[in-house]
Amino acid sequence: MKRLILLTTVLLCSHLHAAQLTLDLGSGRQTWETEALLAHPKAQTITIDNDVSYKRQMTYRAVPLAALLKGIRPDDHLQAVALDGFAAEMNAAPLLGKTGAQAWLAVEDPAKPWPPLAEGKPGAGPFYLVWTHPEAGHIGPEQWPFQVARIQRLASVAERFPALLPDPKLAANDPVNRGFALFQKNCLACHTLNGAGDAQVGPDLNVPYSPTEYFAEGYLKRYIRDPQSLRHWPQAKMPAFSPAVLPEGELDLLVDYLRHMSKRKVPLQ
Repeated sequence: MKRLILLTTVLLCSHLHAAQLTLDLGSGRQTWETEALLAHPKAQTITIDNDVSYKRQMTYRAVPLAALLKGIRPDDHLQAVALDGFAAEMNAAPLLGKTGAQAWLAVEDPAKPWPPLAEGKPGAGPFYLVWTHPEAGHIGPEQWPFQVARIQRLASVAERFPALLPDPKLAANDPVNRGFALFQKNCLACHTLNGAGDAQVGPDLNVPYSPTEYFAEGYLKRYIRDPQSLRHWPQAKMPAFSPAVLPEGELDLLVDYLRHMSKRKVPLQ
């Protein structure tokens, strides 16, 4: 019996230490394991004053993300994919920053597991992209992916998913195109639109209907601000987008893009 308990303990510890992060940055795939990241020469203990996911102060052992993004340039485009299908689309420039808003890969120590995100839910580990001084870079909640399994370099969203594009006749600085940029930052991590996108969390935002078609005037904006105020259920995943994260003017631009795309539906096959 003692041997069985010992064997079970060894297997359990091996499982806990087996978490892996895959980096596919265009120059060959690399895999980092928990132990190696915790022992990384640039790893340090950081404190996040207002953690987006835990809604309180948290302390992590973390590696500056820039130290892991070898060969990545500021104009590259990256995607962080989580275990639940969340796929955060991110420009590389903010992730490479070393002053102001700085991105970190928080690494969960199996000997000191992080708490659940909420009752009945898992924690944010084994890998979580967090930010120090996020206000300096206007970093939104969708740029804090947790349970990250893979970070990869990809072509831009516009190149990969033409079904997301507004009318090409619009000027580059048209409000609808500005709304498209906000959609990529705030919505595409969870939602598809016209069936386009890599996320597997939320519903499509245009097919069969756009939310601009079935929400009464003003209620869509209220829903984006506080989803639980309109549809309350414990399993809800959509975060609230406060004015500090998505200012009123930007929210208007985002809704303008959704309204514009409701006239550019691409039927799903």
